[in-house]
Amino acid sequence: MTTFAEFESAERAAGADAVIERQWAPLTVLDTHTHPFAARALVVQGELWLAVDRDGQHGAERRLGPGDRFELARDVPHRERYGPEGATYWVARKA
Repeated sequence: MTTFAEFESAERAAGADAVIERQWAPLTVLDTHTHPFAARALVVQGELWLAVDRDGQHGAERRLGPGDRFELARDVPHRERYGPEGATYWVARKA
């Protein structure tokens, strides 16, 4: 498996402004929201469900677990919910 240092190095080389680790508590639910940055992430522990809205329509949830990656463009509405163990992922952000 990739280390955080390897993930950070690759993402900074690809133009990321910041690379951090995010940890989410069990059963956390985040209603529809956006971020003022693009994000590329790698799940390293636990599980989450991500749903990306398109053209004003709620998107289907996608389950993500260790080793799965996801990307979100800047200002894209999405929802997140975390499993019974919570989740940890590494995320690269680009303004």
